[in-house]
Amino acid sequence: MNVVVRSFIAALLACLATTAFAQGYPSKPVRIIVPFPPSGAADLLTRALGKKLSETWGQPVIADNRPGAGGNIGAEAAAKSAPDGYTLLMGAVTTHAVSMSLYARLGYDLEKDLAPVSLVANVPHILVAHPSLPGKSLAEAMAYLKAQGGKVNFASHGNGTLSHLELELMKSMGGFAAQHVPYKGSAPAMIDLLAGNVTLLFDSIPSSLPQIRAGKLTGIAVASSRRSPVLPELPTLSEAGLAGFAADSWFGIMVPAGTPRDIVAKLNTDIVKALDSAEVKEIITRQGGLVMGSTPEQMAAQIHGDREKWGKVVRDSGAKIE
Repeated sequence: MNVVVRSFIAALLACLATTAFAQGYPSKPVRIIVPFPPSGAADLLTRALGKKLSETWGQPVIADNRPGAGGNIGAEAAAKSAPDGYTLLMGAVTTHAVSMSLYARLGYDLEKDLAPVSLVANVPHILVAHPSLPGKSLAEAMAYLKAQGGKVNFASHGNGTLSHLELELMKSMGGFAAQHVPYKGSAPAMIDLLAGNVTLLFDSIPSSLPQIRAGKLTGIAVASSRRSPVLPELPTLSEAGLAGFAADSWFGIMVPAGTPRDIVAKLNTDIVKALDSAEVKEIITRQGGLVMGSTPEQMAAQIHGDREKWGKVVRDSGAKIE
């Protein structure tokens, strides 16, 4: 048997082994690392998706919360896991489109160590204001901000968070200044906003919606490229005057690089099918989210485009985390 024939047989056997592995997958519990705390959007999405996948596979799907460092602790843990399809990551725009520009050092390579499977949902932020802000529209808010010459306190979830970068993008496009007040997360920022200690904030819809409906906050506009199904009357920032503004707060499933292609294909098929189910759609919609099932290639394109956009915002703002 010559070398060419032996090489062909070896390649064929490897291919058959991979296919057989994929057909029997999963044969044990699957873990989805959530790089954020419990009860947040990423956690809720993971548990809803995991429940449906568990029903499909007949195997437990476990949500493993690994918060810290803007999502990078969990992302690093996933990147260094075995590429066998039994460890997944609920990635986000922050971990995959912001971190490369924002963090001076990461313990993993975003481009080489993780591979996309499917987008899951866009859970957009909303620009909310304390009722003391004159006017209710984006145009009136920006007119007030310009007139105050940088004196207005504009809160964020912390330096380098999407909430902060949305402010920087709005400042750049709107031509105004503001006093950035970073907090350690959504909850403390919301407390000070409700108290009137700060005036404006980009916050998640699930957090802000009850306050808007109670009349304690004013909803100005939605940060995403599409309106939210739970606030259909509220325009996007692009519709309200900042043409082209889009800050899609997406989440999506990724796997360690090197995971067999057949496994990735099966994951993609089953995830997209789960996202199309009535129960998962209802949970995502209730959170103010939009279902975003996709191909791996579409998710890769989303990541690439957002890395370029938010990388520029990070550089222009001067934000950096050592």
